[in-house]
Amino acid sequence: MPDIQALVNDFLNNLRKRKIEGSQATAKQTAELLRSVISQQRVPYTNQAAALIDAVRTVGEQLIAANPVEIAVGNIVRRVLHSIREEDLSLATAAIAGLGISAESDDDDDFVREDHHILSAAAVAAAARSTLRPPSLQTLLEDMPDSAAVPHTSSSGGDSEGKSKSADKSSRSRKLKHDVIEAVNELIQDIATCHEQIAEQAVEHIHQNEVILTLGSSRTVLEFLCAAKEKKRSFRVFVAEGAPRYQGHLLAKELVARGLQTTVITDSAVFAMISRVNMVIVGAHAVMANGGVIAPVGLNMVALAAQRHAVPFVVLAGSHKLCPLYPHNPEVLLNELRSPSELLDFGDFSDCMDFGSGTGSSLLHVVNPAFDYVPPKLVSLFITDTGGHNPSYMYRLIADYYSADDFVVQRKPATGS
Repeated sequence: MPDIQALVNDFLNNLRKRKIEGSQATAKQTAELLRSVISQQRVPYTNQAAALIDAVRTVGEQLIAANPVEIAVGNIVRRVLHSIREEDLSLATAAIAGLGISAESDDDDDFVREDHHILSAAAVAAAARSTLRPPSLQTLLEDMPDSAAVPHTSSSGGDSEGKSKSADKSSRSRKLKHDVIEAVNELIQDIATCHEQIAEQAVEHIHQNEVILTLGSSRTVLEFLCAAKEKKRSFRVFVAEGAPRYQGHLLAKELVARGLQTTVITDSAVFAMISRVNMVIVGAHAVMANGGVIAPVGLNMVALAAQRHAVPFVVLAGSHKLCPLYPHNPEVLLNELRSPSELLDFGDFSDCMDFGSGTGSSLLHVVNPAFDYVPPKLVSLFITDTGGHNPSYMYRLIADYYSADDFVVQRKPATGS
């Protein structure tokens, strides 16, 4: 079995050196690492959820600090923490429901008190609130055969009953960890198939003889457009090249290879061409809780041009890109500056250095941001693996994936005495 700390250190190095390209690959590897952390974490008999949360939070702090701009890392850490809380709550609800059925037995009192130590106080309180609601008629009818079939045990079966209770407590202590790992496996599967889930909706949004504009390169956009082509939809794609990395050239080659009519334009020509476009379809780096989008640099310009000409601006994003934070939160790092060498050749601009002053300070400064922020008022529609949503609904959709207790993963530093 590999050393978990070695796996964490290797992944941290890859994050710091930006060796992992794309939010999907980053999210998938983050979830796989946290699954390994959970599987190798020893949980105590009492307060197991807190032990798992502490283990995931400790590793998550390091992962987020290694590459704060890759918001997908923090999203996956928070979703795993949410899964732990949800599974703990589910077990607490089931336990309390089971105790309610056997409440007539006085012999179970000691076992009930001991069994409550396994569950977190928050989970028990939440489960109790849901359990205290009056049962529906359907629930009562479904429970009648089970209650009628409960056998009455005699006092002579005390030893075997005690052994069964001990075995039940032992199996329950392992169930939380098992259920959390299953939930993480489902998360990994969702991340792996998000492109296909989004692409299945393409035929509902792209129609015959339309002109689609996109910028840069996005695998989600590529699969979305190709899915519409496979449904015998005939349309043309304008691809803005996405300077300075010119990722649009790569997307254009892929589209042509799949038989789509493609036109490459410069980024500065977007406003001139937007009047011929029926829809703008782009990918996203992250979607914030207010519906704002962190996207490759240049997309804010495209969104403004689309708004000016009343062209729908559609954003494709998998659920792993939905972030529960707002752009103004201090935990959010919206941008980073890439190497100036993507813009200029230092050899050709060496004469711009001020050697006459003797300090060698540069007279030329190069700013090469990686991302743009597109406010929600410029977005017409979000298409995720769960369907299409308006920007105003994103906060409610995001709330289904996260717990408020996990929004801030980093712990506050302890103050010295």
